[in-house]
Amino acid sequence: MYGFRKPFTVAEYDGTMVGSIDFKTIVVSIQVLGYMLSKFIGIKIISEMPPKRRAIALLGLILFAEAALALFGILPRPWNAIGLFFNGLCLGMVFGLVLGFLEGRRLTEALVAGLCTSFILADGVTKSVGAWLLANGVREDWMPFTAGLIFLLPLCVCVGMLTRIPAPSEQDIAARSARETMTPHDRWSLFSRYALGLSVLVGIYLLITIIRSIRADFAAELWGDLGQQAAPSIFTRSEMWVAMGVMFVNGLSIYVRNNRLAFFLSLGICALGFVIVAVALIGQQTQSMGAFQFMVLIGFGLYLPYVAIHTTVFERLLAMTRERGNLGFLMYLADAFGYLGYVVIMFSRNLFAGRENFLDFFTTVCWIALAASLLALFIASLYFANHGRQPATASAVAERV
Repeated sequence: MYGFRKPFTVAEYDGTMVGSIDFKTIVVSIQVLGYMLSKFIGIKIISEMPPKRRAIALLGLILFAEAALALFGILPRPWNAIGLFFNGLCLGMVFGLVLGFLEGRRLTEALVAGLCTSFILADGVTKSVGAWLLANGVREDWMPFTAGLIFLLPLCVCVGMLTRIPAPSEQDIAARSARETMTPHDRWSLFSRYALGLSVLVGIYLLITIIRSIRADFAAELWGDLGQQAAPSIFTRSEMWVAMGVMFVNGLSIYVRNNRLAFFLSLGICALGFVIVAVALIGQQTQSMGAFQFMVLIGFGLYLPYVAIHTTVFERLLAMTRERGNLGFLMYLADAFGYLGYVVIMFSRNLFAGRENFLDFFTTVCWIALAASLLALFIASLYFANHGRQPATASAVAERV
């Protein structure tokens, strides 16, 4: 999926300006706007999607996304940005569909850690493909469509493989609870019972999403401001180290069988990630850390909590409370507001700032987000310590047995 979403971000679009705003900032913002709207739509669609329809929905969304990239190549600038809006609108629901194949299992954390690792690595790999296409003479406006063609056949093969995954076993259901499609009443009931705690977790995810997205979408600018040329291979090399570290730490959660303990350990992993980001920022600002080390360390620190929320926080919340629901609903609730925050940040920057040093902008946002996230994490820990216990009902006891 990242082969259809990310390659365009490696282009600089010849320094094209639309008024006082550079064209790249516009296209990144427009695609994220579509992606964000897709997340809000996905709260309903993903939580209600029957398992038998996931594969065909995946393929349909990808094909529409590739058609939107063709529109980006055909239309003149800046009107071709509309193609990236529809591209983001299609791709925003892909992750939730894939997640539906993997949740509610004793190995869910390892499986989703692998899935998240694939998109961390894919962020770098697909940018390297985009940079390689540009270096070989493909025009900037047609490069995203061309990159999508390269990834189309492998994606179809992988969707076919997903359909071969068996349903969760009885042992999986006993350990993690059954995951069912949700009605509007189910969604409201689950949220209202844990409204404060879920809102705080969504707030943390929102802040992480903002920083992670800035780092991902403006990686070339950040490398430049750090004084290092963004060669095609550097995107892959930096994200490979990030991906391996994040997969190792978050994947270990499968060895913690107690759902409540695993939930709070995952909050601890989030806190560790924030500390690592602070160390990276201090190292860069004191010039005691090189560009490559800074980008790897800050990526590792950001993706630790980002992936922990994907793999463990919501998965074990459902498992320890035995509430009716699915991971897709909780993730899309968080994703929707996460990308809404990123859209607000990007458009605010467009309105009130010029083409300033992107590293300074990124550092400022990081420090603000870190302080707010640590406070929110403390509140969430206190809340779920008192509200996250499994109800001692006859049905809950029967499920445990």
